[in-house]
Amino acid sequence: RVVAAGGDAEVDALAAADGADLVELRADLFDDPRPDTVTAVLVRLRAAGRPIILTVRAAAEGGRPLDDGRRQEIYLAGLPYADAIDLEIASTALAREVLPAARAAGRTVILSAHALDATPPPATLLALIGRAETLGADLVKLAAHAPDLPALQTLLEVTLAARARGIVTLAMGPMGPLSRLVLPAAGSLLTYGRVGRPTAPGQLAAAELAALVRRLFPG
Repeated sequence: RVVAAGGDAEVDALAAADGADLVELRADLFDDPRPDTVTAVLVRLRAAGRPIILTVRAAAEGGRPLDDGRRQEIYLAGLPYADAIDLEIASTALAREVLPAARAAGRTVILSAHALDATPPPATLLALIGRAETLGADLVKLAAHAPDLPALQTLLEVTLAARARGIVTLAMGPMGPLSRLVLPAAGSLLTYGRVGRPTAPGQLAAAELAALVRRLFPG
């Protein structure tokens, strides 16, 4: 499925999201990330009818600086209006606070890891999947900077190995655009595109990505 991703500057585009199956609201990208401002946008996006992933990304993995107390407030306030949340595997303490509430609300839990400088070896990535499953993930999302084809091959290998377990894989950087098609072909369940400013290096425009996905994977 194609996910259109953006923050408060992209709300209109997210609501339209031509070709996207889901939208990801990046609350950490808001100019004023407060629970009330985020929930107001979630209410608006719900009216557009697409499932919503709520993400409040940690600064260490590519988000804007927000303390965990604020992040927790936003996640908990957004649960009634989101269909899924995306939280870092490394944010263990925050996960312990947020995941029980997400479970009680019947929300899908995506636990993710973002390697911003290089692609870790397959054993490291597979260990992250196991850790996320232990924490209670429904889906595990792994994103890594991939400067060349060998790095993309590593992500492809991990995707094939974990495809039966509920996996999302993405490359950031030079191999990012290619990864948005190659990794779904190998079993990655979601592929992300931008509707305005990119939320990660190497994103294609969501409408362009959706057109390619429909053409290459018509089933």
